[in-house]
Amino acid sequence: MSGVRLAVSWLTVLPVRGPEHVDRSAAGRAIGLAPLVGVGLGMAAAGMLRLLVWGGASAAVAGLVVVAGLALVTRGMHLDGLADTMDGLGSYGPPERARAISKSGDTGPFGVAAIVFIVGLQAFSFAALAQAERWFAVLLAVAVGRVVVVLACRRGLAAAPETGFGALVAGTQRPITIAVWSVLAVAASIPAVPEHRWLGPAVVLVALGISVLVVRHCTHRFGGLSGDILGATLEISVAITAAGLTLGG
Repeated sequence: MSGVRLAVSWLTVLPVRGPEHVDRSAAGRAIGLAPLVGVGLGMAAAGMLRLLVWGGASAAVAGLVVVAGLALVTRGMHLDGLADTMDGLGSYGPPERARAISKSGDTGPFGVAAIVFIVGLQAFSFAALAQAERWFAVLLAVAVGRVVVVLACRRGLAAAPETGFGALVAGTQRPITIAVWSVLAVAASIPAVPEHRWLGPAVVLVALGISVLVVRHCTHRFGGLSGDILGATLEISVAITAAGLTLGG
């Protein structure tokens, strides 16, 4: 239960207190349970979307409100990580320079463009899923964003220098944990697109594959894993999954 509490306290603004002392063992358990938090957030997002549409809001407005709601309940830290990561990737200097830019606290043009694009893609994708009444697909997209966090913390991946959160979670996830969550995500996606039951698993596999490539590129560019990279990968994966599940309508 301490792992669940820590995962919830890390990934949401809910008033849940994790353990007072957090070491790599506790951090690894929390990351391994992140998809459960994703399922809860996905249920809330799908419920909010359905309620807004039922209440008369347009699908586009409802989709944007849901994205904003997810940002609020997660402190906006994943979008902040996306912006910081993209700004760092946009530099031409060595890893030290990229890390300095990502930690500067300012949001540059690459970060702004990334947020606008990812938020827009998520909002329009949620709107399309609402119009098709694919509520489970919304839940799935949000949950997949937390499954890729487990993949990103796989063993053998080092933390970036001078990063507290990255040092806690990098390399903590065993292959069996990654395999279990990946298989569960793919299996759960089968009913996400009822008209084409192969499409859901294909979309999830693509999202997982792209997340691996994003993490590999970012860790090479920054010299290791950081919390910003995890946030960026999470938001990108939610957008890819949601957009992919709109196909086949």
